[in-house]
Amino acid sequence: MGKDKGEYSFSTCWNIKRHTVGSAMIAEIAELGFRRVELNYNVSPELLETIEPMIERGEIGVSSVHNTFPHVSDPDYGTDSALLGFDDKDKRRRAIELLVRSAEYAHRYGAEAVVVHPGEVPFDYNIDEALKRLYREQGLDSDGYRQLWNEMIGRRESLSGRYLERIGDSLEEVCERIAAKGWDVTIGIETRSRCYQIPTLREARRIFDRLKDAPVGLWYDFGHGMMMERMGLYDNLKDMEAVKDRVVGVHIHESVGLSDHWCPYVHSGDPAYFDRFLPIIAAAPVKVYELKAACRPDEIERSHELLLGKLASLEAYGR
Repeated sequence: MGKDKGEYSFSTCWNIKRHTVGSAMIAEIAELGFRRVELNYNVSPELLETIEPMIERGEIGVSSVHNTFPHVSDPDYGTDSALLGFDDKDKRRRAIELLVRSAEYAHRYGAEAVVVHPGEVPFDYNIDEALKRLYREQGLDSDGYRQLWNEMIGRRESLSGRYLERIGDSLEEVCERIAAKGWDVTIGIETRSRCYQIPTLREARRIFDRLKDAPVGLWYDFGHGMMMERMGLYDNLKDMEAVKDRVVGVHIHESVGLSDHWCPYVHSGDPAYFDRFLPIIAAAPVKVYELKAACRPDEIERSHELLLGKLASLEAYGR
């Protein structure tokens, strides 16, 4: 069994595809030394049948749930959709209802937060996929990449204000409903993995400035942030200054090139780049590893030990 991971939590995205019984999925995570989990958006009501008794008995804690929760098969309300920014009023109403439902489950399980992918600037096709292919085949500085990037960023910048307004409206309603219920649950809007998705760090700041006292903050996903920095969307080290006071949770993983959900330091072999996120991890109320199935238990253990060592050095240096 892995060493006790204390306050750190672990997402079920790591092993959900290996299990049909929820309790076995949670037990495997507990074997790594985690006492808390994030229940991700693929957790179904069937899996919850055997997870909920574990929560009730105190065998596992829940740090967070990932909207939409439990699993909703309709891609309109999936992880890559307009969701809280839908132009269609009925669809947006449904997205709000689903986020409130996720918050209800979070409250029921004693979780601190709901992670949500708030929306996007819509495109007729997956321009992010095309850009990533050009990035890999021709490089960031190629004419093909720059041309398509400029096309994407032009549309993104011209329309993002409209969708940020809608997302803000939706979050305002969600927070009012959560407050009316008396639930102590925070909504974390997550930094995303596709370049047309909302929010960038600076867009998140605009949302927070509007919702100053609402229980809404940033869910900083570092692997996604690394990918977006490499593609040219924002600069983590510079832009994190604008949002560090509103970070409510983090997804701890790193990207190797444009492939994400790897163990920090271990899979990239880079001993320094990830260090920029250490102050955010240290201060974050909720800290969740979000790793892919390819990450082995020994790699997870080694990555966590490296991370703890670096955080200890950071704390000692700060004294």
